[in-house]
Amino acid sequence: MELKEIIDKAKLFYCLDCGVCSGSCPVSRTPIEYSPRLQVGKLLLSVDLGMEEEALKDPDIWRCLTCGQCLQRCPQKVDYLEFIKDIREEAVKAGSKADYSHHGILQAIMEIQNLGVNQNKTAWAKESGNIVREGEYYFFTGCLPFFDPVFKDLNVSSLNIAGNMLKIINKIGIAPVVSDEERCCGHDMMWNGEIDSFKKLAAFNIELIRRKGSKKVIFACPEGYSIFKKYYPVYFGELGFEVIHFYDFILDKVKGGELKLPSLEGTLTYHDPCRLGRFSGIYETPREIIASIPGVTFVEMDRNREKALCCGTTGWAGCSTCSKQIQIDRLNEAKATGANILITACPKCRIHLTCALIGSDLKIEIKDLSDLLAMALV
Repeated sequence: MELKEIIDKAKLFYCLDCGVCSGSCPVSRTPIEYSPRLQVGKLLLSVDLGMEEEALKDPDIWRCLTCGQCLQRCPQKVDYLEFIKDIREEAVKAGSKADYSHHGILQAIMEIQNLGVNQNKTAWAKESGNIVREGEYYFFTGCLPFFDPVFKDLNVSSLNIAGNMLKIINKIGIAPVVSDEERCCGHDMMWNGEIDSFKKLAAFNIELIRRKGSKKVIFACPEGYSIFKKYYPVYFGELGFEVIHFYDFILDKVKGGELKLPSLEGTLTYHDPCRLGRFSGIYETPREIIASIPGVTFVEMDRNREKALCCGTTGWAGCSTCSKQIQIDRLNEAKATGANILITACPKCRIHLTCALIGSDLKIEIKDLSDLLAMALV
């Protein structure tokens, strides 16, 4: 795609140079010298001067967390995320890459999946509950089986999240499809500009779900949900199945009393994941579920819902001192509410915030919302 096409697609010429985006950007609020407004200006100037090649080498195009905060406040609705997504794709074609964290092991796993290797991704499911090979409901868990060995030192289990959710899905009378063939959703590859890898992963997943005869796909992870919901149709058209996030799926069961939650003492606050909140508009469902837990006191952080602070990194790339400052800011904000438990609804958010917590002297417990729901099954 030509840079002029990127400019037109993202409506960069509509920018008023007001700086509201930069004032909203969590990266801009750290010592890192970064500004969405200046990034737009730099690209426009580069095209005017015929310096497109230099624009694609700019390291600042990798600093954006793609949290979507800027889109909430831009008066002209400049699509900064679309600009970042597209220019990263072109940068990769020109030989640039994101600075992958954790030595690039997660990206390597995604690329290996594209080679068609055999996987055992259902062992956890067979231990946790009942699954089927084909059927109406498909439970998509994506990369969760790979997170546990990579982040073993953090003492958090992403597979526990998937296991808890599967048990709850079983409890309401459904045995979903879980497949060894399933691949990563491609979220990280797309946002890191690796669009060809993303398309391969996505095309395989769509074909697999259709082959399994599934009409409703339940997601454990907000990133998988958002990428299927918003971007798969852009690249592949009508999917032929419904995309549902787990918490939306069970809300009526919780509110109707079919899934009775046990009493829990404590003060809880909730962190809105970017992909579940700003990307997908799911703000109230987790709050309604938390409010259904007898005995808890729920308090909001100052920045919540569409104003919520990002967990500090995305796509397993660019994790830096900037990311840690954002994470510590968020943990301090949670602690300031008086809560003793910080609830997350995204496996990655829990990993990132737990990693920051371990390196701090803050005292607050971090739990996934599924941990609380699973108590109803004891």
